Amino acid sequence: MFTGIIETLGIIKEIKSDDDNLDITVSSSITNELKIDQSVAHNGVCLTVVAINEEQYTVTAIKETIIKTNLSDWKVGDLLNLERAMKLGDRLDGHIVQGHVDQIGICKSVEEANGSWYFTFEYDSKLNNITIEKGSITVNGVSLTVVNSKENEFSVAIIPYTYEHTNFKNFKIGTKINLEFDVVGKYVARLYVLSQ
Repeated sequence: MFTGIIETLGIIKEIKSDDDNLDITVSSSITNELKIDQSVAHNGVCLTVVAINEEQYTVTAIKETIIKTNLSDWKVGDLLNLERAMKLGDRLDGHIVQGHVDQIGICKSVEEANGSWYFTFEYDSKLNNITIEKGSITVNGVSLTVVNSKENEFSVAIIPYTYEHTNFKNFKIGTKINLEFDVVGKYVARLYVLSQ
C-alpha cells in the first residue's frame, strides 16, 4: 500500500527486454535505503526491487503490467515519481493507493493559473472507472483531488511544490499517464454496473 505522496524522482538508466518482461534500472537518491524484494511505486506502478548496484536498482515488469500501464512508453532518461510502501502506523497524508494501475489516461490540456497549474486528463470510460468531484485520484503515483469531474475526463490543480518535485513538469498535451482510481470510487462504479 502507498499514500500517493512522492518521496523523490528517479532517472531510468537502462531498459532490457527479457522475453515478455522488462528489466528497468533506475538511479535514485533512495537506492541505498532499498532492499531486494521491496515494493516501490514507479509513476504509480508497484514494482519489486530485484537487484541493487551502488546508486542504481533494477525492477522487473511483467507483460500484464506493461499492457495496463504507460510502461511501454518509458525510455532511458525519463523521470519517474518514486514512493516506497507505507509503514504501518504512518500518517496517511494522501489516500490509500494500491500501486495497481487501472488504466492509462492522456493529458488533454495544461493551464497555468497564477503560480499553480490545472491539468486535464481524458480516459476511456468504457472500462467502468469513474472520478468523483473532490474525490481522490492517483496520476503517475501522485495522490490528487479531482476537480471538474466528467464522464471521461477530470482536472487536477497542481501547486508549485508538486510541480517541481514530480514529473508533472514534463507533461504536455498527449502525454500518457497512469491512473489509479480511488478505491471507494471503484466500489461505487462496480455497484452501479451490477445494478444495471
